Amino acid sequence: MSGLLAGSGSGERKWQYPLIRKGVYYKWRNWLSYAYLIFFFAGPFLRIGGQPFLLLDFVNKHFVILGQAFWPQDIFLFMLASLVFIVCVVLFTIAFGRMFCGWICPQTIFMEMVFRKIEIWIEGDANKRKKLDAGPLTNEKLFKKTAKHVLFFLVSFLIANTFLAYLTGSENLIKIIAEPVNKHWVGFASIFVFTTIFYLIYSRVRELVCTVICPYGRLQSVLIDKDTLVVAYNDVRGEPRGKLMRVLDPLNQKGDCVDCGLCVGVCPTGIDIRNGTQIECINCTICIDACDHVMDKISKPRNLIGYFSENMIHAQKKATFTNRMKGYAAVIVLLIGVLCYFIFSRKDLDMTVMRGAGMLYQQQQDGYISNIYNAEIINKTNGLQQITLKAEDPAIKIKYIQAPAIIKKGEETKAVFFVMIPAKNIRSPKTEVRLQLLLGNKIIQTVTTSFVGPISD
Repeated sequence: MSGLLAGSGSGERKWQYPLIRKGVYYKWRNWLSYAYLIFFFAGPFLRIGGQPFLLLDFVNKHFVILGQAFWPQDIFLFMLASLVFIVCVVLFTIAFGRMFCGWICPQTIFMEMVFRKIEIWIEGDANKRKKLDAGPLTNEKLFKKTAKHVLFFLVSFLIANTFLAYLTGSENLIKIIAEPVNKHWVGFASIFVFTTIFYLIYSRVRELVCTVICPYGRLQSVLIDKDTLVVAYNDVRGEPRGKLMRVLDPLNQKGDCVDCGLCVGVCPTGIDIRNGTQIECINCTICIDACDHVMDKISKPRNLIGYFSENMIHAQKKATFTNRMKGYAAVIVLLIGVLCYFIFSRKDLDMTVMRGAGMLYQQQQDGYISNIYNAEIINKTNGLQQITLKAEDPAIKIKYIQAPAIIKKGEETKAVFFVMIPAKNIRSPKTEVRLQLLLGNKIIQTVTTSFVGPISD
């Protein structure tokens, strides 16, 4: 944490003023961030088969992932998907360290590719920003600080609205925006709270999210090993470091590192990558671009800082897909296979049928024997559904006590009914009956239940 504090005794926050050095990796991160931002802000409005691309409605317990709707009855699928995600994160960390943080994490993308660029546009480069903060309150400083924080708040407001759309749905967000405040005071309060949180994160908390708050950095230190590819300094090639000598001294040979300190100056978390792998390193690769720029100037090979594993540097081994990685990959394939099976085999309408507890058969006047049943039907689709029940055997009749109602999306309905079988057709104390759940003329599900009756002569 030495890069974050002014000193071990004072415990004061040391504000970071990272330099920007544009190289190959920075350009790739730029393009990735553009695609990410477009997708993030368009995501709530994308539809797959009429369903949102992603919806996490915790209040109504309605989740849509990649167009597939999940309701409380599908909680086991949600838990299984969460398990798949966790194992994927573990495998990715074992293989590539904290690359997710530097390339895909929303915190890094918004901080470095949106808010940092606004800050540079208004206040200037790192040295100008540092000088502005240290200087007295002038009209220029007041104007720049006000403009920056107004833009920070507006961008945070936009992020908050989009974030809320992922939680409530784009339709509800449009209602909140278009209708009076008194009709949606909870929604407006939520937008205000989210806006404030995002504003404080990107204006004040900043890199502390990555270095102190987020537990992923600690997880990384547990999972990585000597074969994990991380952003690392090749100390075998770089040491002993020292200033570039104009005249070659055969008695004082130095490594390729000229100790310019640029890798520290560009780091958004303020660490020195030359001290080895650290939990504060988010693998953003900006130190690679900075070092490559210096190596080009002094006519030395690039990749003094690059993607290396410890074994690649010290044991001269190639990057390998280890048995540990293979084991996690096999588990992921297995879990994804199980998850896909359950997702694609589940039904849009699900029915559970139970015979009335503690009740025997009833003899009807028209020569039928009846049992009473209770059914629960759940609608997992995104619209209203009118369903009916029918026995597979045409000789069997169904007489409703409580007919199933039209089912709204994500809700359930109950039905209470008699199953009536001609007495002459009953051959044993228990008869197997197959009941069909129909949507129009389409059979959605067939449920088998038992029927209790007398033995016909």
